[in-house]
Amino acid sequence: MKPRLLKLFLEKGFLVDRDVLDFLSELEDENIAKEIINKIALTSHEKVITKNLINENLDKMNLVFGELEPEKKKLVEKYFVNVSISVEIKKETSLEKKNSKKICREHDRGSVKILSSPVIASQRLEVKDFVRHFRNRYNFLKQIIQQKPELENLTSIDKITSNRNFSVIGIVSSKQITKNRNLILEVEDLTGKAKVLINQNKEEVFAKSKEILLDDVIGFKCSGTKDFLFVDDFFYPDIFQKEKHRFSEEAYALFISDMHVGSKNFLENNFKKFIEWLGSGEEVVKKIKYIFVVGDSIDGVGIYPGQEKDLKIKDIKEQYARLAEFYSKIPKHINIIQCAGQHDAVRVAEPQPPIGEDFAEPLHDIENLYLVSNPSLVEIGGNIENEKTGVKVLMYHGASMHNVINEIEELRLSDAHSTPARVVKHLLMRRHLAPSHGDMIYIPDSTGDPMLIREAPDIVATGDLHKVDIDKYNGILIISSSCWQSITDFEEKVGNKPDYCKVPLLNLKPERLKFWTFLMGSQKKKNAVLSTIKKKFLK
Repeated sequence: MKPRLLKLFLEKGFLVDRDVLDFLSELEDENIAKEIINKIALTSHEKVITKNLINENLDKMNLVFGELEPEKKKLVEKYFVNVSISVEIKKETSLEKKNSKKICREHDRGSVKILSSPVIASQRLEVKDFVRHFRNRYNFLKQIIQQKPELENLTSIDKITSNRNFSVIGIVSSKQITKNRNLILEVEDLTGKAKVLINQNKEEVFAKSKEILLDDVIGFKCSGTKDFLFVDDFFYPDIFQKEKHRFSEEAYALFISDMHVGSKNFLENNFKKFIEWLGSGEEVVKKIKYIFVVGDSIDGVGIYPGQEKDLKIKDIKEQYARLAEFYSKIPKHINIIQCAGQHDAVRVAEPQPPIGEDFAEPLHDIENLYLVSNPSLVEIGGNIENEKTGVKVLMYHGASMHNVINEIEELRLSDAHSTPARVVKHLLMRRHLAPSHGDMIYIPDSTGDPMLIREAPDIVATGDLHKVDIDKYNGILIISSSCWQSITDFEEKVGNKPDYCKVPLLNLKPERLKFWTFLMGSQKKKNAVLSTIKKKFLK
């Protein structure tokens, strides 16, 4: 165990003292060790992990220790007693320390459990990091695809010896259209490369092939030789939510994004009306337990050239302070779960870490606010005592969606920027939130691709495109949020018509969805600022 832990620390660019290494070895859990590294990386500039460093970051460590099994918790308690650090790890997973951001809390406002919030520590990147990253992605998706019964006689590329019918699973490294209008792909697995041809005469398969993206991992049913394969059909890993997870009691979740606080275009009065409504005491408000904020909460600073002329608040800390003022007025019975976006004060490369205290200290003082990575997977409404699984929400701001639209002809020609749920379906089908290398900035992780969709969520929540949209895909509810920013010069140039101030309100018991609008204008009466504009019942 110790050699593997040492290697893990070195890969992340850290040294560790003997006492901490012995302690982590006793836990026998590499995932916990990795979480500890990630938490320290977010909050400390030190490169040597010692007992004192853990003590200084104990409030962050509590989030990790709260997830341990009872026997491992006893080891943690024993360790901290030995090093004279006062810490209490309760048998239940709820950590009641004031103002600590909990991985799991169960209380009168409903439980929140952060299942995945990936943070990759700063490190020097080498080619081998990208190789491991893609190998991990390929191996995970291959395990899913190879279970499909349609893929008969599955083999690796280096073992293709005859013209018989067989199947291979490969990652697409190039594609081109021939003079005869057929599609040729170059695919590779861990054993070699091969060229595959999809003939336009196979109309159904050829039509489907127009959606293939570079770096897609696909299972091909084909024939031919190692030099050239002819495709009869092909299959993506795909994803299905077979079990419906619902609340036993009536409760609601709201979904918002792209407020762009600090921008001159921020619709502040509309957002105030939304906040006032949350504090109104109405019957429906009393049942709201969760608000998911899917990125771009502020407009940021230096996001694009000349942005300063578009800013009302030109200091990024003041933008977050203003956001915190709004959040502080939201009733404490409502959990706020927020991930970052491109305009937030974190790195642009994905996965984006949670918004930190360096720029947004006031947010960290809000008790009912959870700051998570982009992407992240959050479970709400679970019950640990009776082992009830809650509703799992995958949050992803959506930076990759623009490139997916540009690369898939059907999406591009049908203006899929106006219907983002259709784009999310493609991500779910591929089980990856950013399928193509080079289309966006990301940080490779040699231990596993954090952009993979490893387990089926109940809900996928996105933002970024400033369009409200809902749909379902294989039992998974897709919710794309509108914005709280009036149309910008850039949106006007590209013809984008954003949706303003529309809030999806999801009943988590019967899974009934409404949209509420907080638009204001002379055409609306003062007492009609809040109105239902659309109802959709999801079966």
